[in-house]
Amino acid sequence: MFRSHTCGELRLADAGKNVTLAGWVQRSRKMGGMTFVDLRDRYGITQLVFNAEVNAELCERANHLGREFVIQAKGTVSERSSKNANIPTGEIEIIVSELNVLNAAQTPPFTIEDNTDGGDDLRMKYRYLDLRRTAVRKNLELRHRMTMEVRRYLDSKGFLEVETPMLIGSTPEGARDFVVPSRMNPGQFYALPQSPQTLKQLLMVSGFDRYFQIVKCFRDEDLRADRQPEFTQIDCEMSFVEQEDIIQTFEGMAKHLFKELRGVELSEPFQRMPWADAMKYYGSDKPDLRFGMKFVELMDVLKGYGFSVFDNAAYIGGICAEGAAHYTRKQLDHLTDFVKRPQIGAKGMVYARIEADGTVKSSVDKFYSQDVLQQMKEAFGAKPGDLILILSGDDAMKTRKQLCELRLEMGNQLGLRDKNKFACLWVVDFPMFEWSEEEGRLMAMHHPFTHPKDEDIPLLDTNPAAVRADAYDMVVNGVEVGGGSIRIHDSALQEKMFEILGFTPEKAREQFGFLMNAFKFGAPPHGGLAYGLDRWVSLFAGLDSIRDCIAFPKNNSGRDVMLDAPGYLDQKQLDELHLKVDIEE
Repeated sequence: MFRSHTCGELRLADAGKNVTLAGWVQRSRKMGGMTFVDLRDRYGITQLVFNAEVNAELCERANHLGREFVIQAKGTVSERSSKNANIPTGEIEIIVSELNVLNAAQTPPFTIEDNTDGGDDLRMKYRYLDLRRTAVRKNLELRHRMTMEVRRYLDSKGFLEVETPMLIGSTPEGARDFVVPSRMNPGQFYALPQSPQTLKQLLMVSGFDRYFQIVKCFRDEDLRADRQPEFTQIDCEMSFVEQEDIIQTFEGMAKHLFKELRGVELSEPFQRMPWADAMKYYGSDKPDLRFGMKFVELMDVLKGYGFSVFDNAAYIGGICAEGAAHYTRKQLDHLTDFVKRPQIGAKGMVYARIEADGTVKSSVDKFYSQDVLQQMKEAFGAKPGDLILILSGDDAMKTRKQLCELRLEMGNQLGLRDKNKFACLWVVDFPMFEWSEEEGRLMAMHHPFTHPKDEDIPLLDTNPAAVRADAYDMVVNGVEVGGGSIRIHDSALQEKMFEILGFTPEKAREQFGFLMNAFKFGAPPHGGLAYGLDRWVSLFAGLDSIRDCIAFPKNNSGRDVMLDAPGYLDQKQLDELHLKVDIEE
């Protein structure tokens, strides 16, 4: 063995022991005739001491150790005279008697400290060095603990972990597939699964009753902070259940994870909010409920007074930021610029302050009497010292989404989005379909196998756009951590769904014939959900991006800059796959 103990293990009770440690040199410093080396491994840091008066040759060798050298040190545990209360091993040090350099190291391109001087691109290129940093390693340790707790909880509820294939057929619904050419089947392609959706449904037809899998999924989407081309789901399915059974089971799992991993007891049932209310009051299907600022609609109050922006609007709505009347004109101009950014797209913003005497001072005073402004104040229940911010537009849903961005920005500016506070809810009663301008047809909001609410099934023939789904998302702090639905288990209803989605019977059979055939052999009522493991971990770790809790992530262009992938294939490989590459300039 290269070591008898780890670098995070020894304590004062071990004083006098002869030990062997191995690890990386974090830093070294000379003080008089003494050299001190901090030795690091995954478990912690231990101080090594070399004394020139005792062994000059050994001390000289220690003076030549560079950062990230891999070394082995033998010596005796001794009580430290100047103790370090910041680390668990801070009461002891090792008086070294033998030093072996196991591997010399070049100077790393950035400092391997919690507060590093390496930028994102540099750290991603040398990710194996970045992973040595305690701050990054802790995220992966948390991820490990989460997967262990998920398995423990689901096993206790009778779930079986079943692996499904990575090479499957391509499906056109949803995001773009990553495709894989088949050498043995020239001209044909596998797809990497966007999720194991149809496969887990087949497991229910197979009688497995309760399935889960912690599984890689692949979507060829444009990336952002909470997206990667490959990501991990906690994928689950249950038979002979209704929506309530699934919500109870997985709310229980969420509470278990909060308790075990964050020490947070969530005793109350999670709030349930219909999708229509989430959009009406928060402009989002994943509202952040750590703070208020619910939308108030003002069409009845502010329309018809000669202010053409409002008079011509299809929607006028606002939020009330408590205690923010102190905002200066410059700060309000910055907020106006914020909502006008191309990513948000509002044309402008109206504001109103509630003065100390209760009067309202607004940016549109010349159009409105104090009486009307007081009505507006009452609509918000606003108090002296509050600030009202209003947006309007000719598309209600679009304007609500703009107002949502403004609400979140105000939440950030006023410090209301505390990462150590958790607000959990279920968003339910999603629309079954959404209109796609690009496709010129109705598309499934979730996927084509989602069951409509029983009471809405008659509307499939008369008004499919009004049909609600037996679908549900779990939202924590404005992040959709998971979602699912009750599935269709009836062949006739499934065929009806494909018809509404514009599939010909032939196309439906070509894409999903295996599932429709399976249903003919006795499919149980079933449903499930999938959690985003990366999102859960980043939420618990207080991260802004899922990238920081993935061992080897891609950048925003979908590239692995460490492996320099994707890359080009040589001609021999292309010939074997019967592929020709023709890149249009």
